[in-house]
Amino acid sequence: MRAVRRSALLFLPALWVLASCGVPATGVVEAGGPASGVVPMIRVYLVADGALVGVPRRTVAPVEVESAVQVLLQGPSEAERVKGITTLLPLSDGSASAVPSPTALSPDNSMRPPPPDVVKVTTRDDRVSIQLRPVGVDIPDLATAQLICTAVAAQRIADPEAQPAPVTVTGRDGRRVEGDGVRCPDL
Repeated sequence: MRAVRRSALLFLPALWVLASCGVPATGVVEAGGPASGVVPMIRVYLVADGALVGVPRRTVAPVEVESAVQVLLQGPSEAERVKGITTLLPLSDGSASAVPSPTALSPDNSMRPPPPDVVKVTTRDDRVSIQLRPVGVDIPDLATAQLICTAVAAQRIADPEAQPAPVTVTGRDGRRVEGDGVRCPDL
């Protein structure tokens, strides 16, 4: 019992020293604007070594198929191109090439957004249709898979509880390819 009293007597002065160590109280410290929430992330599908690869992208637009496809058509970033990541889709300048041309970059070296008529995206309750405008070259199957996987990924982010609608891509030659994302990596 004596040991307990002695411990208590030693503890109280130590607590008093810690409590009065001289740290002043502060008021509200202004440190920038209010929190603005989470920036939405989407996944677009590019190509590396002849295979699809999912790449995360931040977007300010609401997450929907059309905005995801527009982000996809901006192509890979400079850092991604250095790593060998590319696209087989028409570039934002309307050309079709696996390597972005210098004209696809804006003066600040960021990708220019594609013109609004590069693709037409139509979303209905049970189907997503993506129609490419004529670009003078055929769109390879892997490029079609880029569109399908990006569209399915956007649907899953927009409504995680719903089953994604099938996606139909129509090329310049009228050829239609349908997919449901089953073969998309990382989905």
